[in-house]
Amino acid sequence: MQAINFRNDILPLKDKLFRLALRITMNRAEAEDVVQETMLRVWGRRDEWEGMESVEAYCLTVCRNLAIDRSQLKESQNEELTESNANTPDSADPYSLCVRNEQMALIHRLISGLPEKQRTILQLRDVEGKSYKEIADIVGVSEEQVKVNLFRARQKIKQQYTEINDYGL
Repeated sequence: MQAINFRNDILPLKDKLFRLALRITMNRAEAEDVVQETMLRVWGRRDEWEGMESVEAYCLTVCRNLAIDRSQLKESQNEELTESNANTPDSADPYSLCVRNEQMALIHRLISGLPEKQRTILQLRDVEGKSYKEIADIVGVSEEQVKVNLFRARQKIKQQYTEINDYGL
């Protein structure tokens, strides 16, 4: 096993940690605080890095737990996640851009309405690209539970999205 370096191995995880924290807390400032606290806690356990199977999984687990704790304390579940960088330049006309932005906002709203565990698993799998085993380690459930929760989350989003698009609700 190679030596773990904070600058090269852990610091690059800050973007993943931020996305996970933002998905849970739904508040940019809270997510930034969670990432900072995660980095401090990971640094405090630097003597144990060599014995860990996956430092990345450990960092994500710490981040997830801190974000859940903060979101429960602040009751920030009611805030809506905003898409700050949805306006990527492309050759589409203004109407298409407007439709796409509305669809993205709807999808974010639907994801935000999922239970916390499903939302976290969906984030880790579909956005971060983690394996079922890594997600199971981070969330603290079996791989089968990860698959079940992911399936249910996707089905619920698909069902709600279809209903809204078909009926204009």
